[in-house]
Amino acid sequence: MTKNTKVSLTVVAVVVAVVAALLVFTDLGEDAPTAQGDAPPVVPASILVRPDSHRLSDPAGSKVTVVEFLDLECEACGAAFPGVERLRAEYGDRVTFVMRYFPIPSHQNAELAARAVEAAGKQGKLEPMYRLMFEKQPEWGDQQVSHRETFLGFARELGLDLPAFETALDDPVTLGRVVADRTDGANAGVEGTPTFFVNGVKFSGSPSYQGLKAVIDRELAK
Repeated sequence: MTKNTKVSLTVVAVVVAVVAALLVFTDLGEDAPTAQGDAPPVVPASILVRPDSHRLSDPAGSKVTVVEFLDLECEACGAAFPGVERLRAEYGDRVTFVMRYFPIPSHQNAELAARAVEAAGKQGKLEPMYRLMFEKQPEWGDQQVSHRETFLGFARELGLDLPAFETALDDPVTLGRVVADRTDGANAGVEGTPTFFVNGVKFSGSPSYQGLKAVIDRELAK
């Protein structure tokens, strides 16, 4: 056998092997399962809901958990607030709703507002302060001056012990609690507010009552 013949046979063998491999790959590709990357990623519950996270509703046997990372000064969060309250009223006996802080650094009073809600929680008034922040957001939001006195006024309105409230407001532990929420949000992929997660999956639609309701109903039906 000549040298040229050997080379030709080698080339033919390589071509046949490549074609065979491509045919096998094609057949496997047709039957291969859908890549997991096509499904939305699920954020671990250990990040989204800590033992000390604020559960606004936590019914026994809940199949669905809705986590909201919010900025109390954010206008979009304020716009979403009535829809969230409506959902809580309708689904609070079946769905766990969790509120977590995610103050945006460019909002002058967002972090202070979160600390005020946290401080009110020390006296059992977290939810009333949370509601006041959104209901009266036009009075203090989107302003480049401190609204500490405004928040002290909210505390008076709720009948809180003011010295105790101020002590909690300025406690480094309170700030640490807010920062911890924000850190978890960043690790979960939160880039803006409001950001919702339903059973660990980031909600990608408009944060409206109807949009969230559709996802909650789908999860409840599983």
